[in-house]
Amino acid sequence: MQRIVVVGTGFAGMWSALAAMRLIDLHGGKATGIEVTVVSPEPTLVIRPRLYESGAKNMSASLEDLFRVTGIHFVKGTVETIYVPQRLVKIVDQAGVYSTLSYDRLVLAAGSRLRRPNIPGLREHSFSIDQLKEAADFETHLHSLASLPPSPARNTVVVGGGGFTGIEIAAELPERLRSILGQEAEVRVVIVEQATEIGPELGANPRPVITQALAEQGVETKLGAGVMSVNDKGVVTTSGERIESLTVLWTAGLEATPLTQQIPGAKDKCGRLHVDADLRVPSAKDIFVAGDAALAETDGNGHYAMMSCQHAMPLGRFAGHNAAADLLNVPAKPYSQPTYGTCLDLGPWGAVVTEGWDRTVKFKASVAKPIKENINRVVIYPPSANRAEAFAAADPDNPGPTLT
Repeated sequence: MQRIVVVGTGFAGMWSALAAMRLIDLHGGKATGIEVTVVSPEPTLVIRPRLYESGAKNMSASLEDLFRVTGIHFVKGTVETIYVPQRLVKIVDQAGVYSTLSYDRLVLAAGSRLRRPNIPGLREHSFSIDQLKEAADFETHLHSLASLPPSPARNTVVVGGGGFTGIEIAAELPERLRSILGQEAEVRVVIVEQATEIGPELGANPRPVITQALAEQGVETKLGAGVMSVNDKGVVTTSGERIESLTVLWTAGLEATPLTQQIPGAKDKCGRLHVDADLRVPSAKDIFVAGDAALAETDGNGHYAMMSCQHAMPLGRFAGHNAAADLLNVPAKPYSQPTYGTCLDLGPWGAVVTEGWDRTVKFKASVAKPIKENINRVVIYPPSANRAEAFAAADPDNPGPTLT
């Protein structure tokens, strides 16, 4: 029996497993002697792009039935070590018990995590919405503010980082705070961004829309100054400004799973492994990488996949397919994703939808909002626990939905 091990049940991991199992099924299923095993702490897909919304604790979807009907094995635990020469992974479960699992091909799809720089007080006195429990804890904290006497510090949220996540949560917060503290409460939401422009990685084209949406919802921006220190009463910026706040939320920057450091090969500044067109690590031929752990070229024009579910989903389909193809001795499918779009939630004001790598604005405000809601509530969710439907959706040649 040969085994493909998929590490992770995020967007890339789920789709890797389904795509691998689909190709195995097309070539005889169990008769091929190849099994697919997924390792993750829970058989769930956390809907990470929605963790900025209220109700964060419910932003997950069970994969148990989907794995069962498609014949995917699941091992509950966390991969702690990858032994590349031996083709083994070491797993630790919730009770602290260790085990090992051999693989013939490995798909690393363990995602990314929020980068927390060494800023005094940041770890002790800030919140995050990077993981499901962190987002749920943040929401619990927001509701606890209502039990405190009114003060500027109680009514103020400082968002560290004015990138994609920082913008989306900041745009949500004024209304969320008023729903908790009272409609007449003088709430304040402040984005602190060290770049001189809001949304530095989003480029110039959508910026006027973002700026308008934040301003009209009363969100302040402190640009050109980062967070220098945090304590239980607020933050001090690198410009020397003190902002009194009982709620500091850190959103700035992602880094790939630390498991990438255990695999030989070139990595970018985020720790992502360089992969070839088949999503294989050139220096570790038995390992494929998908999602936020992979630095993969999307087209022939020098564009690389972003750390987002938009790229993680097809990366997973191609990586899983190619891992199985390698064992089946059938041709691989080179990863290609030439189209690119962005859909940024801007709170009650609406959203903005862009097209292409220059992010030309196609829709904005209330016109764009239903597109974002459809993505968040339908498009990114797992397929139903129907074998045929799941395998059809896992086909790497399936173009998938478009933003428009």
